[in-house]
Order: sequence, then structure tokens, then C-alpha cells
Amino acid sequence: MEDVIQTRGLRREFKSRKRTVEAVAGVDLSVRPGEIFGFLGPNGAGKTTTLRMLATLMPPSGGSATVAGCDLLTQPDRIRERIGYVGQAGGSDREITGRSELVFQGRLYGASLAAARKRAAELITMLELEACADRKSGTYSGGQKRRLDIGLGLAHDPQLLFLDEPTTGLDPQSRARVWDEVRRMHDRGTTVFLTTHYLDEADALCDRIAIIDHGKIVAEGTPEELKRAVAGDVVTLAVAGDQQRALDLLKDQAFVREAKLEEGSVLLYVDRGEVAMPAILRLLEGTGLTLLRIDLHRPSLDDVFLRQTGRSLRETAA
Repeated sequence: MEDVIQTRGLRREFKSRKRTVEAVAGVDLSVRPGEIFGFLGPNGAGKTTTLRMLATLMPPSGGSATVAGCDLLTQPDRIRERIGYVGQAGGSDREITGRSELVFQGRLYGASLAAARKRAAELITMLELEACADRKSGTYSGGQKRRLDIGLGLAHDPQLLFLDEPTTGLDPQSRARVWDEVRRMHDRGTTVFLTTHYLDEADALCDRIAIIDHGKIVAEGTPEELKRAVAGDVVTLAVAGDQQRALDLLKDQAFVREAKLEEGSVLLYVDRGEVAMPAILRLLEGTGLTLLRIDLHRPSLDDVFLRQTGRSLRETAA
């Protein structure tokens, strides 16, 4: 099946009087139909610039792309018909009711008044906005406003929805509701391209992730693939008595990438913890060594970012 987004060498430069800044430095991406694709990176990494180019809001300085089956450079009008876009600032008018906004958005895309009203009612139910739909959006909470923004992006039932930092500034409960809605869109077959600098958001929502830093993609894959690439999983164990004997027993096993003693414990880097743990238990059982404790730690996306860039995304975000 053809990719929904395909880019080759996509670039964007910004020129000031004194210098040229390359905000996006040759990005190659592929986004498959029906997936949630996450673009993860710190502020200023090039996430929003890339998204705005793909949504036809900003021309690229170089490279090529197809979006929703259309060429980015020669068919921008057709792309706009097929995509939805939710920017960081949102697009609703504080003085207009949510229902009116949704109807108006449907009409902009050519729907009849009856069809636009029907679609607005569906979205209000879907996004749980019944309690506020007929109030001016200036009275909405942050979470309600963000859900209305998503509704505006979905008014014409697009093939592909772009979400730029969809939960920035929201409280935990509102974030969780937006996450639920993104998952529901995914379940209905909508392809979602979202940018975020929240590690937990990328990990919880995305089928695949590209990590961008200084305008370049430094890693790409499923969250599990990216975390496993750091050093697989980490198993820490302690036995009664001779830790060195346990290390010698385990270090040459096929499933162990690396092994060492650390602070009185045996530290094992393994490919897959769920496979290694039973094997470790069986090996220790046959030797008479008494296991005192065993822990499995999976690397986080921050471990991936740290390995790729030399700094923590959590620190960068803070």
C-alpha cells in the first residue's frame, strides 16, 4: 500500500540579514496508511517547520514529498482537500459557538448545510463536547478548546490529520482525553501525524516515531525498536554469596549482549528481557546459587535521545 507521506531530502532555510539558518536539513520520512506517526524532539528542532511544509503552509527550500497521494510542489490544492491540520494555537474564534465553528468548517470544504450540521453533531458527540457546544468557545476550558480544534481538523473527514503539539499546556486529565481521541481516530483508520516533545506521549500513542534534532532525523522506528536499540533490556540481579560466580555463569549466554558487576549486583544487557528472565532463572536453579532479587528495566525514549544526541530530552524540554 502506498505511503500516505513520503519525503526525500526535504529542507527549509530561513535567511536573516547576517546568516542563513537551516531549520530542516534534508529529512527523509515515510508514513504508512492508518498509523499514528510521532515526530519527537525538543523545541526548535524542526518539528513544526516540517509539519507546516507537509501541510502546504510553508514552501520547502529543497527536496520533494508526496502527501495523501499528491505532489507537494505541484498539487498543494489537492493535498489541502485531503488533510486536516491542527496547529499549536488552534483555529477557533472566541466569539462563536463550537457548533457554529464546526458547521462553518464543513461548509468551507463544500458540504451542504444539512451535511455540515450532521457532521458537526457527530463530532460534538464523538469529542464529548455536548455540554459546551452551544456556548462561545472563549468560555471553554483548555481541554474542551483542544478537542474543538481537533473537531475542526476532522470536519471534512480527512485521510490524514496533522496535530502540532496537541497536548501542550493541558492538565493531565485533559491530556488523557485528547490521547483517547487520537486512539479513536486511529481505530477508525485515520492516519495521524503528530509532533510532540513529551516522551510519554510518543511512547503511549505512536506506532512509529522519528526523533529530530537540529533539523535532522537521528533515529526512527517503533518505540520498542528504538528503546531496544539502546542496549536491549537491562536485568539486575543479586545472589547469596558469590556474585562473580553468577556473572561468570551468565555472561557468555547467547541472549546476553554485555555483563558486568555493579554495586554488588550482576548487571546484564539482554536483547529481550521477557525471554532472558526465565532462562536466567533456569540457569541459576541448576547451580545451587540462591537468587535474592531480580529486576527488569526497559530503556526509555529518553535513553534513546541521550544516546543519539548526548543530552537528555527531559532536560532540554525543562
